[in-house]
Amino acid sequence: MSWAQSVTQCLQSGGMLASVEDLDESNFLIEHADLYASKISGFWIGIYRNVNGQLLWQDNTALDFVNWGDGQPSGDELAFCGELSAATGNWSVLTCSSQKGFICKKPKIHSFLFTFYLFADARKDKASGHLNMWILLTLVLIILLGVAFMIYFLFKIKTQSGTGREVRQGSRQLEYTRALTAGDNGSDATNDKEKNEHSVV
Repeated sequence: MSWAQSVTQCLQSGGMLASVEDLDESNFLIEHADLYASKISGFWIGIYRNVNGQLLWQDNTALDFVNWGDGQPSGDELAFCGELSAATGNWSVLTCSSQKGFICKKPKIHSFLFTFYLFADARKDKASGHLNMWILLTLVLIILLGVAFMIYFLFKIKTQSGTGREVRQGSRQLEYTRALTAGDNGSDATNDKEKNEHSVV
């Protein structure tokens, strides 16, 4: 894409072409740009030369840090747009119609929104995606263990109360049987007394 097309793409995604404010940011961009060195020679960044020849950042960041390559910025009158080399990480100015990749920079967001972003869109960040997966699996495991213990204890309570009913029913039946047997034994004892009385007479 040309530099102008890259600016448009970044604006549509809610950002601007990247400005590089310090060495840490530069190293970060170099590290990630190096991954694409075999596919693309460089990336548009937000530095450009205005009509007065001044170099400025698109987002109006102060130009306090620079990482120019050898012989840069060039004095070429047609070179107005900044590029970061994928191979070296150095900057250069080129004609704005050159076809390059581009690096957008979005404004910083609050930590609460950043946390929400991590949980809402874990696909973009594998590390947080794996962390979210482990948290989710742990929660599911805890819930399943809780349900299993509830089922076990409910089953145990039900079987104990069922056994208690059977024991109570069995003891009632045993008492009833004893009462009947005792009644039969009592009438046998009466019959024996009558037999003994008859035999004495």
